[in-house]
Amino acid sequence: MEAKAIAKYIRIAPRKLRIVIDLIRGKSVGEAFAILKHTPKVGSEVIEKVLHSAVANAEHNYDMNVDSLIVSSAYVDQGPTMKRIHPRSRGQAFKILKRSSHVTVAVSEK
Repeated sequence: MEAKAIAKYIRIAPRKLRIVIDLIRGKSVGEAFAILKHTPKVGSEVIEKVLHSAVANAEHNYDMNVDSLIVSSAYVDQGPTMKRIHPRSRGQAFKILKRSSHVTVAVSEK
């Protein structure tokens, strides 16, 4: 049995979040929180909140022991992309893609 938490429409590119989420996959929850706290990436705050929510779901909904939880699966999917236009010289227009992400973290007991 596993408990999971999902954060949708996060305005950070999935490529940037995957760098951070690869660090915590398969680790114990305490170790994952320590890694996220000391990682100087903007995505670590978002992933830390999602992990905290997954741990709370495991404790409250499934009566799991918090000390024996591990991050069983963690992944980032691409959300919708906002398209913006940036004017350039000689009447040209360059497209700016503002990407968003869906973050999913699942925890289970050892």
